[in-house]
Amino acid sequence: MKSFLAAILLAVALHAQTSEPSSPPIPVDQENTRKAKAVLDQTIQALGGQAYLDIQDISQEGRAYSFHHGQPSSFGVLFWRFYKFPDKERIEQTKQRDVVDIINGDKGYEITYKGTATLPAKDIADILRRRHYSLDWVLRKWLHEPGIALFYEGPTVAERKPVEQVSIMNAKNEGVTLYISTDDHLPVKKSYSWRDPTDQQRNEEDEVYDNYRLVQGIWTPYTLTRFYNGDMAGQRFLNEVKYNQGLSESKFEARGNKK
Repeated sequence: MKSFLAAILLAVALHAQTSEPSSPPIPVDQENTRKAKAVLDQTIQALGGQAYLDIQDISQEGRAYSFHHGQPSSFGVLFWRFYKFPDKERIEQTKQRDVVDIINGDKGYEITYKGTATLPAKDIADILRRRHYSLDWVLRKWLHEPGIALFYEGPTVAERKPVEQVSIMNAKNEGVTLYISTDDHLPVKKSYSWRDPTDQQRNEEDEVYDNYRLVQGIWTPYTLTRFYNGDMAGQRFLNEVKYNQGLSESKFEARGNKK
């Protein structure tokens, strides 16, 4: 009798185990987010990991070219750029380094032999927008903000390279799409769009990264090309890059008369 009851109890237990539902599948949106985050984590590691995340300032030397409707509009200008994370920038231009633009927070100034003048409002707006959507801000600031959403959009091709496409949307409904190389996991291209407050037209800006070199443990693009609504708008070729030189706050002060 006891053995019969034991057999019945064993059968019930086995039935319960086989009838118990398996773990529910991960929802599609969660799996998509997980893939996007994995790609971005891999990108940050490829750029240099903690060395990249710990960048406090950048010093660059190079030559910049401007374009109008995709056609060159200059022969190239020598520049020295100094950037202090997150919102201070100084650009010295010409061989004599006698034209200087300074951005400090949301203020912008130009210094020439005539003195110091406030940059036009449109120029400041353009600079602040590009900083807000910069790769540095997206990877080092946006990803830590509340309400961020990540979207994995699969493999594709950008700049004739196989890439993975990932989009990032912040709580203000502002979005950036990154194209990440499937070979070395470094950023190939960044795209974003914005609506002009004056005519309400939507514009698209792209930035392409190329010619990466390892500098102080950080993979750095030495060629940067910017596109505006599909036309080439600017290009920078870097000759030298240094990180964490301890740039002084005074380097980003605009002294003199401000018109």
